[in-house]
Amino acid sequence: MDAEHKFGVRKLEILDKSKGFIELLQQLTICDSVSDKEFEERFQEINSYGDNHLICVIEDDRSGKIIATGSVFIEKKFLRNCGKVGHIEDVVVDSAARGMQLGKKIIEFLTDHAHSMGCYKVILDCSLENKAFYEKCGYKQKEVQMVKYFM
Repeated sequence: MDAEHKFGVRKLEILDKSKGFIELLQQLTICDSVSDKEFEERFQEINSYGDNHLICVIEDDRSGKIIATGSVFIEKKFLRNCGKVGHIEDVVVDSAARGMQLGKKIIEFLTDHAHSMGCYKVILDCSLENKAFYEKCGYKQKEVQMVKYFM
């Protein structure tokens, strides 16, 4: 990539399914194929939450492919004077595009969004392998993650 090539972060759009969005998520975890109808229904549902659930992407304007994504949703609480907490999820950069600071751009975009929404903190879960990356983005380890799967 040359120095002139800029990768902007933007909100997910309905046409991004045809640009490899689902295939990108499959690099992160189990993600079955999604029909156009299922994608449109979920897209509209998430869109209806407005700024409380934001999915962002980076599109490589040369290839037309989505090469990075992440999401943040805003939890409204009674704690901290009815405060808000941002939850970052589903951050992935295409394996062919790693090392270009795209993950950092995604995290900064999502963190800034949560801050602008009045969140008093942003939290995320990550693997031990990704801990150093998130520390470079200004996050620190706190406590222990627990999970219970139903499938």
